Amino acid sequence: MRTRFAAEQQKTLRQALKGRRIALIGGAGFIGHNLALALQELGAKPQIVDSLQVNNLGAYTHGLDRNPNAGLYVGFINQRLQLLSQKGIPLHIVDARDYQVLSRHLESIEPDCVVQLAAVAHANRANKDPYSTFDHSMRTLENALDCVRDRKAHFIFFSSSMVYGNFNGDAVEEDRVCEPIGIYGALKFAGEKLVIAYNQVFGLEYTIVRPSALYGERCVSRRVGQAFIENAVRGNPVTINGDGSDALDFTYIEDLIQGICLSIAKPEARNQAFNLTYGNGRSLNDIAEIVRDRFPEIEIEHHPRDRLMPERGTLSVEKARSLLGYDPQYPLERGFNAYVDWYCQLAAEQPELLGLPARLPDAAE
Repeated sequence: MRTRFAAEQQKTLRQALKGRRIALIGGAGFIGHNLALALQELGAKPQIVDSLQVNNLGAYTHGLDRNPNAGLYVGFINQRLQLLSQKGIPLHIVDARDYQVLSRHLESIEPDCVVQLAAVAHANRANKDPYSTFDHSMRTLENALDCVRDRKAHFIFFSSSMVYGNFNGDAVEEDRVCEPIGIYGALKFAGEKLVIAYNQVFGLEYTIVRPSALYGERCVSRRVGQAFIENAVRGNPVTINGDGSDALDFTYIEDLIQGICLSIAKPEARNQAFNLTYGNGRSLNDIAEIVRDRFPEIEIEHHPRDRLMPERGTLSVEKARSLLGYDPQYPLERGFNAYVDWYCQLAAEQPELLGLPARLPDAAE
């Protein structure tokens, strides 16, 4: 049984979010579709604005880069779109880089809250293609901010724990000096500064969200945990960059969604930045051992560490606990095992998506 909100917390959120018009720019992605479904369950009226191109259908159907996971990820994305359609959540297929078109669609939604998710969602891809990353991250952010600057809407910007750079020590708090490394972290930090500037100049209220090492069902970003599981299910070696001691604050999607809903609902979130993670750094070796427990025959290989990847660890979530009542429910052992269960069920029911041979029927069948 999934737990996202405690009963009293859910009641409070329903009262605060009922009837709220919420535009999710880039909302057909991994975070966005989960957020849209949760918001509708709470009585809000989410609408999605998305081109379906960045880390979405367009990225996996053009056939130009021969991505071996293209078929699998198209399957995941179609599941997202089906879930949204079943719930009647409107989808505006709009390129947020087009200011005029984006403006007209936001006017039609009349949002009192805008959640900015449109971005290139992977540090390695950002470093390999800075132009596209700027185009799909900063340009879309600039357009969204300018479209709603006079609406007095609440603007929620998705930043990243990568803005901190190397963590260097104890749990990182939100007031830590940010020293990002690489294109991705630098653009996220620049985005934060632009959002704050719109507050200073136009009075646009904001909340900045800094997630970390996110994982969960129907993700297509192939971050480290997802790569581990997909390799293990297929019987391929699990690859670790470095000696495995690097720590990340792995965060299950259900915990992040709880934090975002609270950020939308609570006045205390206005003009604040929050770490929304589980709040406990765990090593790559820890996550590899969970995979090995589920797939005992799997091989683990070590490759050189990426020099552009900051040394990270635990992010403090005490500010979110204190101001928002944030209460993450999914330690790695719970959330990641649920994720593995989902992949195992997929492998049993749709082996062709993972490139596995079809299951032969039992003799009794």
